[in-house]
Amino acid sequence: MSETLGVGDSIHNVEQLERLLSSPPEPVIECLGRLQGDILILGVGGKMGPTLATMARRASDQAGVRRRVIGVSRFSQGDLPAKLRRHGVEPFPCDLLDPTEVAALPDAQNVIFMAGVKFGTTNQAALTWTVNTVLPGIVARRFAGSRFLVFSTGNVYPLTPITEGGSRETDPPGPIGEYANSCLGRERVFQYYATDLNSPTLLARLNYANELRYGVLVDLARKVWGGRMVDVTMGYVNVIWQGDACAMMLRALEHASVPASILNIVGPETLSVRAMAERFGRLMGKPVRFTGQEAPDALLSNGLLGYERLGWPEVGYDQMIRWIADWVMRDGICLAKPTNFECRDGRF
Repeated sequence: MSETLGVGDSIHNVEQLERLLSSPPEPVIECLGRLQGDILILGVGGKMGPTLATMARRASDQAGVRRRVIGVSRFSQGDLPAKLRRHGVEPFPCDLLDPTEVAALPDAQNVIFMAGVKFGTTNQAALTWTVNTVLPGIVARRFAGSRFLVFSTGNVYPLTPITEGGSRETDPPGPIGEYANSCLGRERVFQYYATDLNSPTLLARLNYANELRYGVLVDLARKVWGGRMVDVTMGYVNVIWQGDACAMMLRALEHASVPASILNIVGPETLSVRAMAERFGRLMGKPVRFTGQEAPDALLSNGLLGYERLGWPEVGYDQMIRWIADWVMRDGICLAKPTNFECRDGRF
């Protein structure tokens, strides 16, 4: 039985999408109104960086706070610096692995660390470990005493039984593979320097941000639309709208502490990959083909502590599915960066 998409299920273009993603909820505006100091975003050139930087700028402006929001990257995307400037974010080119260049970065009371390597880990393990564990030490020493929000990942947890509702912040880590182990290494480095240099720090373990151009839901939608097989072995996931993830991250700055604290940033539901693919099939009028069988465990996180401190996501998975189905059927832009969420052996 097919379903139909309504008028409110269409985001018409990238400009509308990016305005929506970076629109700050009132609690974020209030938070950045209280927060003191400039905001330095390291690794702003990734998928979430421009959204987070623009939201920080918009929230600061709406709160009436004069501060610099500075985005740091090597800027391999040639048009990104100009795009950031249009939104009031200052681009600052830097190779974060070069201590001399890091030393020249502007001082900031608030540092958001988004730099990291994931894909290609299997073939470049040395680079992955260097970026994910050596680079944090360079940055932590340079900004000793600043407040740190560190992007981490739910991959530091082991696979957990579906029935347990996902890993909690107090659960012991159990990373699988080079990437996940290097991410735990990143956390350990920041934990050490948080205490050693009295730098309030929060480690934010994210699973899985989505918008219309990338994410688990986009991966599923494109497979269904293209008539490709959907592997359901990793049968369950958490997903969160990228705008909600960025809002929670910015609010998390107020929860940085010494010793470093940890929060999961995830969607509230444990979602069935099979059920979501079937939903896309109904919305798109496409048959869905599956391979594999759901395993009894999956990479899942429990977000309750995060919701208590940072508020609940505003965009639910149903709305995301409907927006993404419409976008994919209209051949909207795709970043061509699959999540590889199906991976169970940690080899990204």
